[in-house]
Amino acid sequence: MSHTADNVSQELAVLRELFASATHDASAAMCRWTDGAISVVLDEIHKIPMEEVGARLGIGDDLLTMVVMTLEGELGGSLILVFDETNGRQLAASLLGREAAASSPWSDLEKSALAETGNILGCAYVNALTRLIGTNLLPSPPYFIQDYGISVLEQALTAQAVASDSLLFCDIGFRREGSRLDWRVLFVPTPQLQAALEHSLCTAR
Repeated sequence: MSHTADNVSQELAVLRELFASATHDASAAMCRWTDGAISVVLDEIHKIPMEEVGARLGIGDDLLTMVVMTLEGELGGSLILVFDETNGRQLAASLLGREAAASSPWSDLEKSALAETGNILGCAYVNALTRLIGTNLLPSPPYFIQDYGISVLEQALTAQAVASDSLLFCDIGFRREGSRLDWRVLFVPTPQLQAALEHSLCTAR
């Protein structure tokens, strides 16, 4: 399928509807988990060349926190939640009902709270993708990474960057009792999964 600007725009429109539905499901799960304190909304979805990821996301040498869920098999890839240090700390503190501890090392409990957030959001997206392509996807348990700037992305994206030339990322709005923290979800499919998505999106139009 030729990727003209119109094709990409049409694909993103269908994907936005799909991911908005998945984010709605994830928000409902987050609300249940946090007694209504936390909700999630999808702001936008973009598709960019892999080599432009760092510049487009504004990622340099700042400390970043990530939760990664991988999809196994040929129809695989990675779903990655990205936070800066402040927003990652605030999210963990919100989930645990405590004040953010910016200067102390990340505790196992904080890491577990973020990993569970990744599990809730990741599973909602995996379920939506499964419905789209009609094939079961096999997600791994999410895991926590905390490091500096672009090196964090390289750790998470190296395997996929070898096989894929583009990246889908979502701007996600996270709200807690009226206040907002910004974070992102990156989706990097294998070429096989990307082809399956493109085929399904083409037939859905």
